[in-house]
Amino acid sequence: MGTKTVEWILRIAVAGEFIGHGLLAVGGKADWIAWIQQFGVADPILAKQLLLAIGILDVTAALVILLRPFPAILLGATLWAFWTALVRPLVGVGWLDFVERAANWGTPLALLFIVGWPRSVREWFRF
Repeated sequence: MGTKTVEWILRIAVAGEFIGHGLLAVGGKADWIAWIQQFGVADPILAKQLLLAIGILDVTAALVILLRPFPAILLGATLWAFWTALVRPLVGVGWLDFVERAANWGTPLALLFIVGWPRSVREWFRF
């Protein structure tokens, strides 16, 4: 199996994760709205609107990564997935839920290394 095959497997996996989570966010998943409120957005309408925007960004990132991944989007996806995994223990769900989501941030990180870690600021945004 060549590197291109592994790259495509990772692209599809990252896109699937971000499309799935993005559509759940667009749908206004109640738990996630409550978590946003726990982080200081008291107004439930504003929390739902913020979650909608996050969902749209997730789906957009998924499509970009599927079509043509570039390092800045992959790093952003890695950091975002790490944060959203870390949110679980911070809101009281438990550390095992964080551990279980290691693939959510590890997959875009692995893809970033397959695509190539940039050596300059300009390379982060090569498309």
